[in-house]
Amino acid sequence: MYRLNQQAWQILNQEIKKAIANDPVLGTIQGEIVQQRLERLRKQQGKPAGYEELSEQIKDMLPNFPDKILKKAAKVNQGSSPLSILPWLGVGVVGVGGLAGLIWVLNLPYPMIRRPVAKVAPIILLPSYISMDRNYREAIAHVEQADQLINQATSYADIELGAAKVQAAQKNLDALPVWFLGYEPVAIGSLWNFGWRFTFDEYKAARASVGRMEAKVFQETNADQQFQEAETKLTQAHQQYQQATTNSEKQTALNNWQQAIDQLTQLPSSTFAGKQAKTKLIAYQRDFQQISGTEAGASRSNILIGAAQQFSHAASTSCSQTPLAVTQWQQCESLWQQAISRLEQVPLEDPGYLEAQTLLANYRVNLGQVQIGLQNERASLEAFETAQRETESLLASFPSQPQEKDYNRVRSQLHSIINELNKVQPQSTVYPQAQSLLASAEKKLQEL
Repeated sequence: MYRLNQQAWQILNQEIKKAIANDPVLGTIQGEIVQQRLERLRKQQGKPAGYEELSEQIKDMLPNFPDKILKKAAKVNQGSSPLSILPWLGVGVVGVGGLAGLIWVLNLPYPMIRRPVAKVAPIILLPSYISMDRNYREAIAHVEQADQLINQATSYADIELGAAKVQAAQKNLDALPVWFLGYEPVAIGSLWNFGWRFTFDEYKAARASVGRMEAKVFQETNADQQFQEAETKLTQAHQQYQQATTNSEKQTALNNWQQAIDQLTQLPSSTFAGKQAKTKLIAYQRDFQQISGTEAGASRSNILIGAAQQFSHAASTSCSQTPLAVTQWQQCESLWQQAISRLEQVPLEDPGYLEAQTLLANYRVNLGQVQIGLQNERASLEAFETAQRETESLLASFPSQPQEKDYNRVRSQLHSIINELNKVQPQSTVYPQAQSLLASAEKKLQEL
């Protein structure tokens, strides 16, 4: 019969899934280890696992596992009592047809069978004691070998070999009956001179060591998978960057490159993969910084030049239709200043520096023209307003019965008004009004 039947396995597996759900990080790893142990019990032939053995298989990984579930599973797993085979022992011997079958039955790992035989004919149990001795020695050897390979690995092949040794040690420990430990080894060791005393505490220590190494192998395997994935991503990103033809493609490649490096930095430093990654990261990060620095400079200059060109386009569009009011000239001046400010931020070492300087020279010329236009508009507006004030003053002070001296004063004021109106520039907003007022003033001067 199998050591763990289907019904008992289902009871335990349901509770393990609950433990994994309660703790998705550690519970997943520990739960998978326990499931692997139970799977081995399902495939092994021998005495059905009892409460103590099931507890040892589970409690070291899942210490909060409910005892009532363990007891329920152990009860379901036992089926009929081992005592029930005793009445049929004689029939079984006859059925198998010989002494070999009888010896095999008597060497089964059932205390109720073995103890009466051990009192009267212990030599009959010699085959099982030899098997226990062999499994004990192999378990110790496999545990030591696994510890050396896993904890002092020089390559991932050592980890894989260590994992195989852990499985072998687990198989050896599974072959040692838990009930046998603690009292039988002393008597049998002195009777048959096996020379070993494998107590229950030592058994638990070996189990715990195997459990720790199973967890270590699980961690090492996951870390190696992440390491291989990161290495592949990094190689692909490097090739993608070399084949990129646009800035967008290059930036995508650099993002993938950075993600691969980040994945390498997140590997646990205690794992073999983490130690490998640490030695390679220095070169990977140096290459990435060199390339990303160049690309960052190019990207920065492209962004600044692009922004400057946007301001330039806005200024050209806004200032092309003259005449412009003072506020419009000021807006144009601000746009050109913004464009120039962006170009002045392009560093000398950036690839786009020469292009920025070429545009900067043109933009400064355009800014100068705008500033001249603003100055002319202000001067024209001031002259026109002065002419208007003088005209209003002249009209208000002209007497109803003028004398010769009044005409002389009017002529002088008209000359002053004409001079102010002549200061108004043709491209100013008040030029049409100034020309109309100028014609009126000149006509009035001729009449006088």
